[in-house]
Amino acid sequence: MNNARQVLVKNGVHIGTQRKVADMKKFIFKIREDGLAVLNVQDSIDRIRDAARLIAKYPAEEVLVVSSRDQAQNAAKKFSGLTGVSYMPGRFMPGTMTNPNLEYFTEPSILIASDPYGDRQAIKEAVSKGIPVISLASTNNTLENVDLVIPSNNKGRRSLGAVFWLLTNYVLYERGELKESQETDVSVEEFIGNIKDEQE
Repeated sequence: MNNARQVLVKNGVHIGTQRKVADMKKFIFKIREDGLAVLNVQDSIDRIRDAARLIAKYPAEEVLVVSSRDQAQNAAKKFSGLTGVSYMPGRFMPGTMTNPNLEYFTEPSILIASDPYGDRQAIKEAVSKGIPVISLASTNNTLENVDLVIPSNNKGRRSLGAVFWLLTNYVLYERGELKESQETDVSVEEFIGNIKDEQE
């Protein structure tokens, strides 16, 4: 993925928030004049790559991606469709991973979340079951119960699309389904989806 940095920067993956919590300070490259934190893009690329290596170790059906945040749902759905992992959009119902009597009960081996706060119920249940957690996180997110963080703008649709697009490519590469110089036929724009009603 020779153009990984270009794709992430173009889509604002490195743009954090004005709030900067201790957990995320090591990923901050600089603070802009307007107070927004700028994330180190190389850290994002390295962590996406690390996440892909971890995800590729599990059968696709044992991987679960969740996204309570609307802006993440199209990207997470594309990621799920191309990699074969399970996907649960919207509000995560309590007991999904802890109550076998529920019809939607599931027992993943690893969880991917788009936001540590918005997806906190899923993360809480994963931790209670000893399931490792990968999560995207911006500069305002605490990382309690997150095993592997992907530092990124996890608020904007463009950024989320770019992160999940790159993660898809790396997962497919780690599985041997793509060569290093190849990328999926599905474009970054398709992961981003319709942004006309969203201000980023």
